[in-house]
Amino acid sequence: MTKPVDLSSLVPVLFGFAAFQQLRAASELQLFEYLSQQGPAGSDEVAAGLGLPARSARTLLLGTTALGLTERTGDRYVPSAAIRAAIDDGTWPHLRSIIDFQHRLTYLPAQEYAESLRAGRNLGLAHLPGSGHDLYTRLEENPELENRFYQGMHSWSELSNPVLLRQVDYRGVTSVLDVGGGDAVNAIALARAHPQLKVTVFDLEGAVELARDNVAAAGLGDRIDVVAGDMFAEPMPGGHDLVLFAHQLVIWSPEQNVALLGRAFEALPPGGRVVVFNAFADDDATGPLYTALDNVYFTVLPFEESTIYPWRDHEEWLAATGFADITRIRSEGWTPHGVIEGRKPGE
Repeated sequence: MTKPVDLSSLVPVLFGFAAFQQLRAASELQLFEYLSQQGPAGSDEVAAGLGLPARSARTLLLGTTALGLTERTGDRYVPSAAIRAAIDDGTWPHLRSIIDFQHRLTYLPAQEYAESLRAGRNLGLAHLPGSGHDLYTRLEENPELENRFYQGMHSWSELSNPVLLRQVDYRGVTSVLDVGGGDAVNAIALARAHPQLKVTVFDLEGAVELARDNVAAAGLGDRIDVVAGDMFAEPMPGGHDLVLFAHQLVIWSPEQNVALLGRAFEALPPGGRVVVFNAFADDDATGPLYTALDNVYFTVLPFEESTIYPWRDHEEWLAATGFADITRIRSEGWTPHGVIEGRKPGE
């Protein structure tokens, strides 16, 4: 008799949508905060504390415990070690923001993944109101959705930018041009981490409006300048010894990325550096899992050719535009973010 095929390994994938909803419900209902503050609690206490029917609390706790988000000892529940650590070190609010981002912006568009692959276009846009052909023009038509988007992007940056802040060598650098710097989250972080730096955020007018507010709120107006402009249509502001592309080259086509790096090369003085900071795919096309799953978002929403590229593609683009001394810096954190940098010859 043939032994039945064991398909248990498919369960997390087959029910992946449901797993996310368990996490999202726990976040929305603030289950982890309640358990963290109250200590170990039974399901009836959770029901009372969260204002849920008893059956709903049992259903939620079954889901979070099976997924390893909560732990049960006897009849009492606590957050898992990973969730407790995220709460203790301040990461959890950023994760909540990302969960909301995934729920509000990505969840429904992700249904169009197969169709987007077939068409080679970002068909998930059909689930967002507006008439633009890319995510960003549609966000401009929907201020509330745009605000949620930037909150999510801010949290992604907060979680991933330690490699940018701590592992890149800024000795001898005095001025950074942050191309596509959005709400200035990385500019503010760089200015705080490296007091010698002055930073210019260069982005479209709609994006830099928020950047101006954030820079003022951070009290860094004397060290962070904000310039509105189109990175593809206008010369990049000069006078900087480092050009930063943070989470930018995952948005555009290879041809557009080469054009952007070429503009950076022209704007830099001899010896100046370009730093590319984003997530990367492995060169052997086997992972990492984070990148493979995040590519669903890049396929269905931002632009037609958005994707997370392998490390080697970036190296080829940098070499093609004249940069030398090309270096990889892998993150020491849990996300697949990293840095590739190059130097303009001449010093």
